[in-house]
Parts: sequence; C-alpha cells; structure tokens
Amino acid sequence: MEKLVIIGAGIAGLTAAIYAARANLSPLVISGKDEGGQLMLTTDVENYPGFPEGIMGPVLVTKCKEQAKRFGARFMDGNVESFSVKNDVKNNFYEIVVDGEKVESLTVIIATGASAKMLGLESELRYFNRGVHTCATCDGPLYGGKDVVVVGGGDSACEESLFLSKVTNFVTIVHRRDEFRASKIMQERALSNPKIKVIWNSEVVEVLGEDRRVTGVRIKSVNDGKVTDLKASAMFLAIGHIPNSAAFNGILDLDENGYIKADSRMRTKLPGVFVAGDVYDKVYRQAVTAAGMGCQAALEAERYLEGISK
Repeated sequence: MEKLVIIGAGIAGLTAAIYAARANLSPLVISGKDEGGQLMLTTDVENYPGFPEGIMGPVLVTKCKEQAKRFGARFMDGNVESFSVKNDVKNNFYEIVVDGEKVESLTVIIATGASAKMLGLESELRYFNRGVHTCATCDGPLYGGKDVVVVGGGDSACEESLFLSKVTNFVTIVHRRDEFRASKIMQERALSNPKIKVIWNSEVVEVLGEDRRVTGVRIKSVNDGKVTDLKASAMFLAIGHIPNSAAFNGILDLDENGYIKADSRMRTKLPGVFVAGDVYDKVYRQAVTAAGMGCQAALEAERYLEGISK
C-alpha cells in the first residue's frame, strides 16, 4: 500500500513530488503518456521565477524530476486505465490500474493536465503530423523557409507564432474573433512582428493538401461567409485544451467542461484525493500556478495522512 500516488508528471505533479518526498512520503509518480505536460511543448519560459534569462520548458521539467528523485520520489511509466474507491476497516483507499497493474494508495494527487484541442475536421486528421501539428517547438523547424498558419487567439497562439517566425518564412494567424484573448505583452509581440500577420473573424474549414503533405488551408469569414484559400506548408493548432479527466468521470465531480472540481485547498469530494494543475485550473493555466497547486496538494496530503494515522 502506497502512502501517496501522484498521477501526472508535469510541473504540478513534479512539484507535488518534491514536497511529498521531502516530507518522507516516498511518493510514487505515474508519468503517463505525456510526461512533462505542456512545458515539454514550450520553448523559452520567461515568467517562471528564478530564471532571469528564461529557461527551456523541457529543461525545467527535467530539473524538477531530478530534484524529486533526489529526495526519494519514485517514477512509474504507464497510463491510468481506471481509478476506484476501496474500503478497509479504518479508511478509504484508492486503486489505480496502470496498464493492467494495480496500485493501491491511501492518498492520491491528480495532476493529469490537459490535451490540445483539435478543430474536428476530417482533413485535419488526414494530415495530422504531415503538416498539421499541435507543437510548434517540436515540428516548426521542419518548415524552414516555408509559410505556415497558426489557429487561435490566446497566449499559446501568440507564443507559437513568435517561435515559428524565427524558424519559418512567414506566419499567418487565423482567429475567429476581432481581437486576441492573449495577454497584452504577447499581443504586442505578435502584432509588431513583421513576419506575422493576422486574418481576423475567420476560421479554418478545411486543410488542403496533395499526396502526404499540406499545401494550404481553406478559410471562411464568420461575418459574410466568404471562402478563400491560403497557401501554407503547415497548420499549427493553438485553440485550447481538454482536461485529462476521463478516468475520474463518475467518481469525482467534474464541471461542464471536464475540469475536476475541488476547494481552495485542492481537496476533491473524496477524502485523501487532491488535484493540481491544468486538469483543475481553467483560468490561469500557468506553470507557476500549477507548481503552486502541486505544493498545496502535497501539503494537504501530508496533513491528511497525519490525521488518519492518529
């Protein structure tokens, strides 16, 4: 029986692992298929405290994992298939099935993050990873000297576009509204970049291609319905995320968008089950806030364990 299992190895889960390990809880971290979370798709992280020159997202994740291991955290690769509540004479405990293997724990921190949204087009799936991508950092360098499209209007879309402007010929942002939702500084950077232009009040309705490569996108105006084709060698999606909470549906309370509900102390409705990061946070979605929630969840798990041991 584990004292604490942390599901997810993004910045929230890793911060929880650091705090829990330092409290001698010897946490087991289940990494999942997207180990490192959204930071693995991020280039320069400029707003994380302690790095005045910025730090690469994957580097930050690696350092956090090394730090957690240093204090005694253990890691298990695999995907969670199911999560259930069990009972013994004294307290509830929880069973997590990871790729067919059962893991039991007195407490659980869920830090499974969120996954990138897609447009839902058949052509998008046809050319996925053949010109349609969700990670500019991973795949942008493949399009050096070529024109690309970014779909979205938030911080992620601006950040992806700024990165792509460094490694491609030209970037066109397609946004269905008439203004960005991004922070002011990210808007200013994107709009002032001579290698980025914006097509407002429009949406991509089809990905165009031939053979196994993207040749452009078909865009439709949301105002008058006018359809135009734009030549491009790739399309990068930056339109938001879906919380990775399916394994907990029907067991924990989720909101209408699938985010796990919890109180201000990261406590879910189940005693001993806590949440942290983007699977809960639909407002801020920042690395620093995810880390803070990971810290909170670990401290709450420690207090809970102290309480049931008395």
